[in-house]
Amino acid sequence: MQTAKDYLDYTAFSKSGLIKQLKFDKYSTADATFAVNHIEVDWKEQAVKTAQDYMDYSSFSRQGLIDQLKFDGYTQEEATYGVDKVGL
Repeated sequence: MQTAKDYLDYTAFSKSGLIKQLKFDKYSTADATFAVNHIEVDWKEQAVKTAQDYMDYSSFSRQGLIDQLKFDGYTQEEATYGVDKVGL
Protein backbone atom coordinates (compact mmCIF):
# COMPACT_ATOMS: atom_id res chain seq x y z
CA MET A 1 0.00 0.00 0.00
CA GLN A 2 2.89 2.34 0.64
CA THR A 3 3.99 2.24 -2.99
CA ALA A 4 0.49 3.24 -4.09
CA LYS A 5 0.51 6.14 -1.63
CA ASP A 6 3.97 7.18 -2.81
CA TYR A 7 2.78 7.35 -6.41
CA LEU A 8 -0.15 9.53 -5.41
CA ASP A 9 2.22 11.85 -3.57
CA TYR A 10 4.12 12.25 -6.83
CA THR A 11 1.33 12.57 -9.39
CA ALA A 12 -2.38 11.99 -9.94
CA PHE A 13 -3.80 8.66 -11.05
CA SER A 14 -7.17 7.16 -11.75
CA LYS A 15 -7.96 4.04 -9.77
CA SER A 16 -7.40 1.78 -12.76
CA GLY A 17 -4.33 3.76 -13.80
CA LEU A 18 -2.73 3.26 -10.40
CA ILE A 19 -3.45 -0.46 -10.51
CA LYS A 20 -1.82 -0.63 -13.97
CA GLN A 21 1.22 1.27 -12.68
CA LEU A 22 1.62 -1.11 -9.75
CA LYS A 23 1.28 -4.09 -12.09
CA PHE A 24 3.98 -2.55 -14.30
CA ASP A 25 6.14 -2.47 -11.16
CA LYS A 26 5.67 -6.25 -10.96
CA TYR A 27 3.00 -6.34 -8.28
CA SER A 28 0.40 -9.02 -8.94
CA THR A 29 -3.04 -7.93 -10.04
CA ALA A 30 -4.42 -9.10 -6.70
CA ASP A 31 -1.83 -7.19 -4.67
CA ALA A 32 -2.17 -4.03 -6.76
CA THR A 33 -5.95 -4.11 -6.54
CA PHE A 34 -5.86 -4.79 -2.80
CA ALA A 35 -3.50 -1.87 -2.21
CA VAL A 36 -5.55 0.58 -4.27
CA ASN A 37 -8.79 -0.55 -2.64
CA HIS A 38 -7.36 -0.06 0.84
CA ILE A 39 -5.93 3.44 0.63
CA GLU A 40 -7.98 6.54 1.19
CA VAL A 41 -8.19 8.45 -2.09
CA ASP A 42 -10.62 10.99 -3.48
CA TRP A 43 -10.64 9.85 -7.11
CA LYS A 44 -12.58 12.94 -8.17
CA GLU A 45 -9.81 15.14 -6.80
CA GLN A 46 -7.29 12.99 -8.63
CA ALA A 47 -9.25 13.73 -11.81
CA VAL A 48 -9.07 17.46 -11.06
CA LYS A 49 -5.28 17.25 -10.67
CA THR A 50 -4.91 15.30 -13.90
CA ALA A 51 -7.19 17.69 -15.78
CA GLN A 52 -5.20 20.66 -14.50
CA ASP A 53 -1.94 19.00 -15.54
CA TYR A 54 -3.29 18.55 -19.06
CA MET A 55 -4.52 22.15 -19.21
CA ASP A 56 -1.12 23.42 -18.05
CA TYR A 57 0.56 21.91 -21.11
CA SER A 58 -2.07 21.80 -23.82
CA SER A 59 -5.48 23.06 -24.83
CA PHE A 60 -8.54 20.86 -24.88
CA SER A 61 -12.18 21.23 -25.63
CA ARG A 62 -14.45 20.23 -22.77
CA GLN A 63 -15.37 16.94 -24.43
CA GLY A 64 -11.79 16.32 -25.51
CA LEU A 65 -10.55 16.60 -21.95
CA ILE A 66 -13.35 14.37 -20.65
CA ASP A 67 -12.42 11.80 -23.29
CA GLN A 68 -8.74 12.03 -22.33
CA LEU A 69 -9.50 11.53 -18.66
CA LYS A 70 -11.70 8.54 -19.46
CA PHE A 71 -8.85 7.13 -21.56
CA ASP A 72 -6.66 7.54 -18.48
CA GLY A 73 -9.09 5.35 -16.55
CA TYR A 74 -11.34 7.85 -14.83
CA THR A 75 -15.06 7.15 -14.78
CA GLN A 76 -17.45 9.44 -16.63
CA GLU A 77 -18.45 11.00 -13.31
CA GLU A 78 -14.85 11.56 -12.22
CA ALA A 79 -13.84 12.96 -15.61
CA THR A 80 -16.77 15.35 -15.74
CA TYR A 81 -16.06 16.51 -12.20
CA GLY A 82 -12.42 17.13 -13.04
CA VAL A 83 -13.28 19.12 -16.15
CA ASP A 84 -15.90 21.14 -14.27
CA LYS A 85 -13.38 22.06 -11.58
CA VAL A 86 -10.80 23.34 -14.08
CA GLY A 87 -13.43 25.57 -15.62
CA LEU A 88 -14.25 23.91 -18.92
